[in-house]
Amino acid sequence: MNASEFRRRGREMVEYVAGYLEAIERRQVYPSVEPGYLRPLLPSCAPQEPDTFEEIMEDVEKIIMPGVTHWNSPYFFAYFPTGNSFPSILADMLCGAIGCIGFSWAASPACTELEMVMMDWLGKMLQLPDAFLVERGGEGGGVIQGSASESTLISLLAARTKATWRLQAASPGLTKAAIQEKLVAYCSDQAHCSVERASLVGGVRLKTIPSDDKFAMRAAALQKALEEDKAAGLIPFFVVVTLGTTSCCSFDRLSEVGPLCDKEGLWLHVDAAYAGSAFICPEFRHLLDGVEFVDSFNFNPHKWLLVNFDCSAMWVKNRTDLTGAFKLDPVYLKHRHQASGFITDYRHWQLPLGRRFRSLKLWFVFRMYGVTGLQAYIRKHVGLAREFESAVRGDARFEVCAEVVLGLVCFRLKGSNELNEALLEKINATKKIHLVPCHLRDQFVLRFAICSSVVNSSHVQLAWEHIRGLATDLLRAGPEPKAALAEIKS
Repeated sequence: MNASEFRRRGREMVEYVAGYLEAIERRQVYPSVEPGYLRPLLPSCAPQEPDTFEEIMEDVEKIIMPGVTHWNSPYFFAYFPTGNSFPSILADMLCGAIGCIGFSWAASPACTELEMVMMDWLGKMLQLPDAFLVERGGEGGGVIQGSASESTLISLLAARTKATWRLQAASPGLTKAAIQEKLVAYCSDQAHCSVERASLVGGVRLKTIPSDDKFAMRAAALQKALEEDKAAGLIPFFVVVTLGTTSCCSFDRLSEVGPLCDKEGLWLHVDAAYAGSAFICPEFRHLLDGVEFVDSFNFNPHKWLLVNFDCSAMWVKNRTDLTGAFKLDPVYLKHRHQASGFITDYRHWQLPLGRRFRSLKLWFVFRMYGVTGLQAYIRKHVGLAREFESAVRGDARFEVCAEVVLGLVCFRLKGSNELNEALLEKINATKKIHLVPCHLRDQFVLRFAICSSVVNSSHVQLAWEHIRGLATDLLRAGPEPKAALAEIKS
């Protein structure tokens, strides 16, 4: 494909993408395929001679699209949003075209410097303390990671290194292994499973702290665990506060836990993967109160800020805590500007060496929407969630199971877990809308998340009427949810 054909095919692809997103409402939100559907539809080997672009695009519709879950459909209410917008897609195209691997400043100066500026822009939108902002002379700074899971792992590893060095400085005879076997990390019982994975990879113990009646971690419960573990000869070193949990969008009490971690000398990491985008709105900024006590903070613009995957924003209060854990400088990666002290080499801030020019997506989106446009988008989703909550509360057969703060509503039919499992099976079997569940304590709960950039009140109302109708059918079938569930699954 030469430049001339690329221009022609590029225009065709833009038309295809625009048409796909414009008409996505007409596609079935969840596919009807079974596991292994695709292999029989493809040749067993790559073609010896090239196929045409037309043949490939025909197969996209014939083979690929039937197996796609349409996350950007206005009838997708599962998980949390996946960000998307035309400016972000255009920026991603430019990123692919430039194709730099921005592991150091010298590898592509614009890649590094735009990221530093965009992370400061975003930090100012969130009203982060000056310590996190390079422009304001802070000792920390921001970096774009691939996911919130990576950010949690990186923070844990940096905290482990910092704790190990501190303890070895105080007791030079201590080995890393002796220290590591006593290190303990902490999170709420509502924290994302990626925290547990980080502890497994980091080789440290993890203790979950029981949450309160609003599914939030409180300082008193954390303090109790710290005292127990210190009395047992263990070494607390790392705490994860979740702002906007995956199950029900609850908020750990950062304003309480922060001062406790500061007093105890614990690394405090905030995982706000979904909810963090909302903090650009003044009415939700209070949910971040206590951030001045935080050592690392992360949220995903690729969830709720109209930036497509992957783009996970992470800040640290002290950059040397991070780079000290990961810095290696082989001669082939060194460059003459390193000694100046004015440049950042982001390879020391992350697990991979290579990195894409992801800040272009932030730059395009921020400029083409403006802060007011992004705030309006967040507020629209929150309003739609409140609309759905009101509808649920208006039907005496249902109950709302957790406080609705942002764009997620947790609800269920009053009755057994089996009844609600059967309802969810019916909902997803019809494939008109798509939901996923969670467990809150011992209850099986349905999650309704406002996700699509094009969802509006009519889609929410249609979804609610669909859920109500299926619930009516299920309840009419009698008090045998096990039988109903078996029939749906068969």
